[in-house]
Amino acid sequence: MERPLESAAARAAGAAVFEGIYSRYNKREYVSPDPLQFLYDYESAADREVVGLIASALAYGRVAQILKSVGRVLEVLGDHPADFLKNTERGEYERKLAGFVHRFTDSASLCSFLYAAGEALRSYGSLERLFMSGWRGDICEAIENFVSVMNRFAGCGSSFLLPCPSKGSACKRMALYLRWMVRHDDVDPGGWSGIRHADLIVPLDTHLFNISCTLGLCSLKSASGRAAAEITKSFRDICADDPVKYDFSLTRYGIRDDMTLEELFAKWHCAAKRG
Repeated sequence: MERPLESAAARAAGAAVFEGIYSRYNKREYVSPDPLQFLYDYESAADREVVGLIASALAYGRVAQILKSVGRVLEVLGDHPADFLKNTERGEYERKLAGFVHRFTDSASLCSFLYAAGEALRSYGSLERLFMSGWRGDICEAIENFVSVMNRFAGCGSSFLLPCPSKGSACKRMALYLRWMVRHDDVDPGGWSGIRHADLIVPLDTHLFNISCTLGLCSLKSASGRAAAEITKSFRDICADDPVKYDFSLTRYGIRDDMTLEELFAKWHCAAKRG
């Protein structure tokens, strides 16, 4: 494991490595196959936030199955998902989604989740307003409030589709959703304005956790909520205004044939030595 980049010179060298990767790979042409691709089909921020919530909530398991499952749900919701959920009786999409299964999520769980999203839209006007109702400057507290309200609307105490920070989860899928909604660049479409890039937390999965540990950006042993916070702090030391800026491009390693982790680690080793 490399030593963390403690000096200003070392952080600058590390940032140069990440910026090079970002410039090369943070492009829309490298998104597919990824559930993020569904958001590009919607011009309206109101529809994008709904599509993003669905796509991120189902973003677990094999990517081919994720795309198939999200596609089936969006086909039912039609061209304007926000209006559909606000104005459609639950029974209609329950019938259309009968038999739906995505690993741990069955049609009953999914329809409760969709109903909760519709109730949030009816009660708050948008999912962003619901999220901002719990905003006090701490992203995990706001996630906790968002999940609590959604679960209350769904009529359940908890849901696999919406994990809670208070239970120790890294809340990777919620963090991913927030990245999509808050950031705006060639990859992330944005649409929300109340949260700063600097307030986001990394969407931590096993792949990013292993990369971060090898680069010396995390000292913990599992991809927990504490690890997500530590890794976010490490990235914030490198890019204070946008700690999740490099998330997409870094997670292309191990996905694309022209990007190897050995290449990344060699670049980082050179940067650490320069620092």
